[in-house]
Amino acid sequence: MTMNIDIKGPIISNDEAWIYEWFEMDATSPRMIIEQLENANGEDIIVSINSPGGYVDDGSEIYTALKNYPGYVETHIVGLAASAASFIGTAGDKVLISPTAQIMIHNASMGNRGDHRSMDKASEMLKITDRAIVNAYVLKTGKEEQELLDMMAKETWMGAQEALEHGFVDEIMFTNTNQTFKATASSAVTAMIPQQVIEGFRKGNMKKGQGITKEDLQASLADLKAEILNDLQLHKRNEPKEPTLPPVNQRKLSKLFLNL
Repeated sequence: MTMNIDIKGPIISNDEAWIYEWFEMDATSPRMIIEQLENANGEDIIVSINSPGGYVDDGSEIYTALKNYPGYVETHIVGLAASAASFIGTAGDKVLISPTAQIMIHNASMGNRGDHRSMDKASEMLKITDRAIVNAYVLKTGKEEQELLDMMAKETWMGAQEALEHGFVDEIMFTNTNQTFKATASSAVTAMIPQQVIEGFRKGNMKKGQGITKEDLQASLADLKAEILNDLQLHKRNEPKEPTLPPVNQRKLSKLFLNL
């Protein structure tokens, strides 16, 4: 028996998952994947991926859980595997890509504020993070670390054939793998809820666990939900590629973004 697991939407932390659920938005946290792996109980699994990326450390937890799984793991890139989702995709014993799908790899990024020492520290952390991420690509492709770091620095987009040629995938779905195929170029944007919205839910009177139930939120904040969803659509079109994060000294430094 084969079990199917979906990795859809941004890669988020466990404690943010309920917010995405409330807005009925696709997102994937480590706990979601680990629970499904436990239920699979060693059976073969197929992991379908369509994600713009997200938090590096949570992506690493998902990657590690898939690599540690005792059964056979096949990852299928069915849409976009960008940033953190790209190294998750390499965790399979076999990696397949749809002929219309894409992979994108790039450097980690984060928001920061402070004096030159803080900036130097943030820069060094990002370099370390890039070298950690590239390990997954080295294991899958067999390429040299520096070549892959250069590809990340250039923000490299790959269609199905390019991903096959670079060794990020083993096979193109529905085609003869010896056949040349060029995917149509396209672009994608993050679907992550802006960090200020998440922090508002965490710190405000609507914070979960302070006597306000999900039903209360749904009844009293219907207009807010519509407004924020509208803001998210504007965010997709108008915001820079990287989401704005609080200063490094106001959140865990490990919460680095790898997303579009």
